[in-house]
Amino acid sequence: MSESTNEFPELKIGDVVKGKVVKVEDDQVLVDIGFKTEGIVPRNELSNLHIDTSVVKEGDELSLVIKKINDDEVILSKKAVDTDKAWENLQEKYNNNEVFETEVKEVVKGGLVADVGVRGFIPASLVETYFVDDFSNYVNKKLTVKIEDLDREKNRVILSHRAVVEEEETAKRSKVLQSIEEGQVIEGTVQRITNFGVFVDIGGIDGLVHISQLAHEHVEKASDVVSEGDKIKVQVLSVDRDNERISLSRKKALPGPWYNIQEKIQRGQVIEGTVKRLVNFGAFVEVLPNVEGLVHISQIANRHIGTPQEVLEVGQTVTVKVLDVDEAEERMSLSIKEIEQEQEAKEYKQYEKEEESSFQFGDLIGDKLNKFKQ
Repeated sequence: MSESTNEFPELKIGDVVKGKVVKVEDDQVLVDIGFKTEGIVPRNELSNLHIDTSVVKEGDELSLVIKKINDDEVILSKKAVDTDKAWENLQEKYNNNEVFETEVKEVVKGGLVADVGVRGFIPASLVETYFVDDFSNYVNKKLTVKIEDLDREKNRVILSHRAVVEEEETAKRSKVLQSIEEGQVIEGTVQRITNFGVFVDIGGIDGLVHISQLAHEHVEKASDVVSEGDKIKVQVLSVDRDNERISLSRKKALPGPWYNIQEKIQRGQVIEGTVKRLVNFGAFVEVLPNVEGLVHISQIANRHIGTPQEVLEVGQTVTVKVLDVDEAEERMSLSIKEIEQEQEAKEYKQYEKEEESSFQFGDLIGDKLNKFKQ
């Protein structure tokens, strides 16, 4: 084989020529390069990927490298030109640690093949931050990637989508950590439930809601209150930026049991409650779920007592009168004595009424007896 013939006197192997596609066949493409005979681009010289000749169409202008020159034909390569440009482009991206988009073309053993001008390989472990069982849905999908390894001599291009995702997540975490403040109420998504609480995603970073901070009432199991995927509002209790730890409270973001308490219980109202605790200065009585009021020892009975235990016991149901309600301080003053005094006063009035009726009846009988004697 000679590098030049009478048919193509001006061409040499390795030259780059321009050509227009004049015909697309199943196994080759014919290109007009300005000579009587069209140049031939075999299918395997169109691309580094395993694709058919539909990658080009009639009328396309192509840059091509001369691979062979025979007596009556010139074998051309589009792949060679594209490869040189691709390697230069990839080297620049690799040097700049650039993030760019590519399209997945194939699923192969161990990962994915992407078109980056040459054959780029994304190992299965570098596709996502989580395990992927089936990659079939990734074909023709566009992914943002970075170059993990580049070696032209070995024709090796290793790409990673996972690295891009991890950098994005790190940036999100950093942004949240810098902007979040104690006391702030935000919405998050329950990510994971444990026996000591739940982890909530608050925008790229997880915070912990301890089981004691899930609700105003006692919680045995976190799963009794929330489920994975739930959107919940939480209040930020503390932020440890150095260790990337955030403590959250769902309880503090919920209306408390004392919220609008004065619409439910008013001063002077008589209600029933349950004795929850006895202390030396009185008794705490629960009048609504998680709402306790204090019956001071001086208000327990209508007589002097030494200790609350003389009259009351834990778990006992009692009737109390509301002396005062303070929502802001979450305090309520109650009295059993006032009810007893009111009851005694009522009974005394009833007694007086009965005595008065008896006296009037006696006078009436006396008058009638006097009249009868006369």
